[in-house]
Amino acid sequence: MRLRKESDEMQEDEILLVAKVSDALAHPARVKIFRFIYVSNRNRETICNKDVVANFDYSQATISQHIKKLVEAGLIQVKKQDKFSIYYVNIGILGKYLDAVKKFQ
Repeated sequence: MRLRKESDEMQEDEILLVAKVSDALAHPARVKIFRFIYVSNRNRETICNKDVVANFDYSQATISQHIKKLVEAGLIQVKKQDKFSIYYVNIGILGKYLDAVKKFQ
């Protein structure tokens, strides 16, 4: 007897996405930084590294390492503007991640 594939079965790319994004959000500092950038973007504020450093009690180097992890996971996009790097939340990846996580229910 052949079992029918469930429509909510996770695909390999979804499994990899959940693992990568979950790893990026596994550190409380990264969750706080991600949320800060998300809320700032939602309020149409431009955010660069100095803005993040000014709002958290972490060194610039630590902030950069955390943001690097968020960028590697695809949660944050960086756009160069003059000599600054401007941070934006990647809503598409966030949506795909949330949709994939819902399949755990």
